[in-house]
Amino acid sequence: MPIQIGQKPESGFDNPLGLLSDCHRRIERFLDVLVRLCAKGEGAFMTLPEVIAMEKALQYFRESAPKHTADEEESLFPRLRKASGGQAALKCLERLESDHETARRDHRTVDMLGRRWIERGGLLDVELLEMKQVLQRLSHLYARHIEIEDRKLFPLAAQVLPAEALAEVGREMAERRELS
Repeated sequence: MPIQIGQKPESGFDNPLGLLSDCHRRIERFLDVLVRLCAKGEGAFMTLPEVIAMEKALQYFRESAPKHTADEEESLFPRLRKASGGQAALKCLERLESDHETARRDHRTVDMLGRRWIERGGLLDVELLEMKQVLQRLSHLYARHIEIEDRKLFPLAAQVLPAEALAEVGREMAERRELS
C-alpha cells in the first residue's frame, strides 16, 4: 500500500458522504485547471502538457462528474426526502438539483469549446470570451453549491439517515462505476 504524505486518503464506498466530498475536491481541482489554462493560454496554441491537462479536465467533467451528480440525485437526495428530519433539506435539494442542471449545460459548452481549442490549436476571441464567462459562472456556482453540500447537507444526511441507507448509497455509487 502506497504511503501518502501531506494529504488524507480518500474515502471509500463504505463512507459515501466522505467520498462525495472527496469528489468535490476533484471538481475544484479540474475546474481550476480549466480556468488557469483559459487565462494563461488566451485561446492560443497550447503546449503538449497543457493539452493533456485540458483533455483530462474535460474528460473528468464529461465522464466522472455525471456519476457524482447521479450519486446525489438518484441515491442520496431521494433518501433524504423520505427521512424523518430530512424535511429541512427539501428546499435546499431543489436548489442543488437546479445547480446540477445549470452545471450540465455549462459543461457541455466548455467541453465543446475546449475540444475545439485542442483540435484547431486555438479559439476565436468570441469563443474565448464565452469560455471564460461560462467558467466564471461555474466557479461561482460550485463554490456555493459545494459549501452547502459539504457543510450542511452531508452532515444532515449523516444525522438523519440510518447506517443501512448510507451503505445502500455507497453500494449504488460503486455500481455506477461498475465496481462491486
